[in-house]
Amino acid sequence: MTKIIWKVYGIAKIYLGKLGNMKKLSSFDYFKNKTVLVTGHTGFIGTWLSLWLTFLGANVVGYSLNPLTAPSLFDTIQLKKNINHIHGDIRDFKKLKKTIEKNKPEFIFHLAAQAIVRESYNEPLLTFDTNVIGTANVLESIKNSSVKSCIIMTSDKCYDNKEIGRAFKESDPMGGDDPYSASKGAAELVTSAYRNSFFKNSKVGIASVRSGNVIGGGDWSVDRLMPDCFRHISKNKMIPIRNPGAVRPWQFVLEPVSGMMSLALHLRKNPLQYSEPWNFGPNSKKHMTVEQMVKKIIKQWGKGNYKINSNKKNKTYAEAKILILNSIKAKKFLNWSSLYSNNESLFETIEWYKEYSKNNNMKTFSIMQIQKYMNKMNGVIDKK
Repeated sequence: MTKIIWKVYGIAKIYLGKLGNMKKLSSFDYFKNKTVLVTGHTGFIGTWLSLWLTFLGANVVGYSLNPLTAPSLFDTIQLKKNINHIHGDIRDFKKLKKTIEKNKPEFIFHLAAQAIVRESYNEPLLTFDTNVIGTANVLESIKNSSVKSCIIMTSDKCYDNKEIGRAFKESDPMGGDDPYSASKGAAELVTSAYRNSFFKNSKVGIASVRSGNVIGGGDWSVDRLMPDCFRHISKNKMIPIRNPGAVRPWQFVLEPVSGMMSLALHLRKNPLQYSEPWNFGPNSKKHMTVEQMVKKIIKQWGKGNYKINSNKKNKTYAEAKILILNSIKAKKFLNWSSLYSNNESLFETIEWYKEYSKNNNMKTFSIMQIQKYMNKMNGVIDKK
């Protein structure tokens, strides 16, 4: 672990004194000194994953294009200083394969993607090329390689959503009426085909992860609810929402990240048993609508207002009204479940943006949030 990370960690410990005695997350100790390749490490979830792995002492190799937003979490916390940062396109098979051969990672987390639903309507070919062929490139690259555990992150939108109102299970059929959703469903099929054709009896574990509507600090993506809210609140502008009644499996970013890390370790130990698709969704039975979320954000922030955006252009893009994941399988076989309620997830997210608005050290604060989550995983009680 670098001196910079340890310095930040030391600062974080001071602020975390009220959390009680801090225990080390022993189940994640295996990552220490291990080489881990993260594709899409400059993205929102990829940055959080890479920061956590670095905090645990892993040798993180990042392979990605530059951040797509300015600001970005990657630049804000200056993650480039703490990892082996490689600028690369997931569609560039030769460079990706060479990167894997040179760095010899034991673990791969594949997160590189075109991740915006509405953008997939504007750039459908780019979306399919990145999300489908990019996934195939990763799987092709790890044949006869050092990799022992590979996580392919797709999306909760990979399912054939008939709007029947029940939570999706891993065994439900793939689908997708829009280019983004279809590309994620196709990426799942590609993963399954490679797993059954080339890795069925090997010692390489390959699993796909379905998660979505992740919230947390540092997301500045366009056309997403949380960053849209904070952008408008900071400018004292009315928050426009286009689909107020939509229900989504909202969850804090560290929830699916912890699930992926746990699954990666299970794959490493028993690839034949865990090489399957997995859902990582929130446990809360109280699923909030978009409008309810916005009201809570405004209340916690202390200011702001919203309006229903009736722009006809928005109606040309189909969006699912109900999307909920069933994560019973992860709870039963991985002993994983989400820890934060909707209110806790919102609190952690909003607190991050509040700190950001004060120009505070966001690497310190982000590590504090990781340590706080780790303490909750270990049952450490907040003694405030």
